[in-house]
Amino acid sequence: MSESQHRFYRGHRSKSFYPQDVNELVELRARSRTFDGAYGRSAIANLGYALTILRLFDRRFFKIGILYTALAGILFVLAYFRQRHSRHDFADRYTNHASFANAIKTVGQTGKRVFGRPFVTAGWIVALLSIVVFAVEVCLLVLIFNL
Repeated sequence: MSESQHRFYRGHRSKSFYPQDVNELVELRARSRTFDGAYGRSAIANLGYALTILRLFDRRFFKIGILYTALAGILFVLAYFRQRHSRHDFADRYTNHASFANAIKTVGQTGKRVFGRPFVTAGWIVALLSIVVFAVEVCLLVLIFNL
């Protein structure tokens, strides 16, 4: 990987980056829990639901359990891509970026320290997740009506 492809954090590579203070560490953890962890938690919940269906119900519900297992697998893959999307929020290339100067600040953000780039929705990930969940729900309806 060439030197231009690496992202730097206050002049350091990501593996040697340490937060400046407790507030920055809290912000990093909050973003991770909120934006990245939600996909992983949803995948684990779907996997638990699938295991419940597969273990407690009879063989007629086997396809529904497999469907939820597949959804959990897809959610794990999307969680990985979502984590990669927000991994570089604190990179040097986004410090004082001109395109973020016009970002609309909420009431809680006025007059406060700016941590990294402003939150940007992972648009294609959200769109793909919506399509996947819609397809799973349609398949679920078909499977239920065929019982």
